[in-house]
Amino acid sequence: MATATAQVNYLEAKKGIMSWLFSVDHKRIGLMYLYALITFFLVGVTLGLLMRYELLNPGKDLVEAKTYNQIFTLHGVIMIFLFIIPSIPAVFGNFFLPIMLGTDDVSFPRLNLLSWWVYIIGAIMALSTLVFGDGPADTGWTFYAPYSVKTGTNVTMSVLAAFVLGFSSILTGLNFIVTIHRLRAPGMSFTKMPLFAWALYATSWIQLLATPIIGITLLMIVAERTLGVGLFDPSIGGDPILYQHLFWIYSHPAVYIMALPAFGVISELLPTFSHRTIFGYKAIAYSSLAIAFVGYFIWGHHMFTSGMSGTARFIFSMLTFLVAIPTAIKVFNWVATLYKGSIDVQTPLLYALAFIFQFMIGGFTGLILGALATDIHLHDTYFVVGHFHYVMFGGTGFAFFGALHYWYPKIWGRMYNKLVANIAFVIFFIGFNTLYFPMFISGLMGMPRRYYDYLPEFHIPNIISTVGSWILALGLILMIVNLIVGRFRGRKVTERDPWGGITLEWQTPTPPPVQNFDRLPELPKNGPYDYEHKPQIKD
Repeated sequence: MATATAQVNYLEAKKGIMSWLFSVDHKRIGLMYLYALITFFLVGVTLGLLMRYELLNPGKDLVEAKTYNQIFTLHGVIMIFLFIIPSIPAVFGNFFLPIMLGTDDVSFPRLNLLSWWVYIIGAIMALSTLVFGDGPADTGWTFYAPYSVKTGTNVTMSVLAAFVLGFSSILTGLNFIVTIHRLRAPGMSFTKMPLFAWALYATSWIQLLATPIIGITLLMIVAERTLGVGLFDPSIGGDPILYQHLFWIYSHPAVYIMALPAFGVISELLPTFSHRTIFGYKAIAYSSLAIAFVGYFIWGHHMFTSGMSGTARFIFSMLTFLVAIPTAIKVFNWVATLYKGSIDVQTPLLYALAFIFQFMIGGFTGLILGALATDIHLHDTYFVVGHFHYVMFGGTGFAFFGALHYWYPKIWGRMYNKLVANIAFVIFFIGFNTLYFPMFISGLMGMPRRYYDYLPEFHIPNIISTVGSWILALGLILMIVNLIVGRFRGRKVTERDPWGGITLEWQTPTPPPVQNFDRLPELPKNGPYDYEHKPQIKD
């Protein structure tokens, strides 16, 4: 591996935009995903701020009802399909999975580049609904039938965009599975893989097996809109409940496509910043597979009020509680890892701790929704919106930004301002909880979700939430500006291991060379988190 090419920094290997757009280097592809994801994320945040401003007071503040429906649909499509689902696997999986496995690239580099191009094409299709046809879909991101086959808005382009984005997800999952099976470093068995790799492995199987279901379902909507076949429209013999089943058979496993990579990130951050071996390595690894497996069978808890049989509701409720067990196993092991550790409070650790706190709130409120009696009252209220955002944004979103701060010096060879990063985190954390926690209160009071207007008794929690959205936006802006400034003006990082990590990415030069390693990677003696026998890598 120690060739002349291997010594060249991957950022400096070739110059020019075309050398990036057509690069098959997994590190450059990961960065292209990052830049695209952050761009779409900021668009989604802007739409979310518009929604919150509209809900500041009862009645019209900014837009009409139809425009509001289009805004929250596009917000959901962007945040789910363009940010949360691809976020951690596409960026940090692409960049670090091969390095963590001790290899030079993923199994199919050209397929990896194709997945990025397919992602960009799908994103362009989704955003094109802003200017083509009758505007973005106004159905909500779930595209529920029969409304999605009757509305005059541009639903066809929106669902085709989601269909195309599914191919990017499938290609990424396939690539990761083969890479993990075939390209691990000599001596790295499955039980010596980093937990981030385990999380990506479980995620990739869901991507590969579940995504085709939503693809077929979305094509059925297009067929019904264009050909008039009676699949979901009850006025011509269709069944709208069939659509719900098909949609959630994919979309609930998709929750774990979003969450499992975040679990993997947290499992990397905690041992690094507590400077000790992670507690319960095998339990955390196998629980990822358990979550992926059980997650296929609990889609029906989204449909308790749809008229399904009592037996089906009981079974789906029981399975919903069952999937909490492997998730709880992870949380207990994470907390045990911190116990009596030599804690180094850095910005990535703050995001990891916030993840545990907020994901637990999301998880417990999910159990409330999984219970039959309480779900009848809370279904389709703002309680569901609060729960969903605590799991997805408070969980996966915070893990994404924690990973970005953690691997930042390795990716760019520079360090952000740590004090500003901590201040941005505090503002971001306060803003997030101020924005979303009042939604639990308004949901318990009975405020329905997806409504353009609301009754006066819901005014106070909506005021608090809207103010929280402004605080969150301030923290987000400060964070991103700090990271951008650090990229160009931050202190240069030349040491291979600035955090004291132990997995193989910390054995590469900073930033990594084109071929990832300038020498054969040395595996820790007793597994990937064996701090007692940590390899001593010197330049």
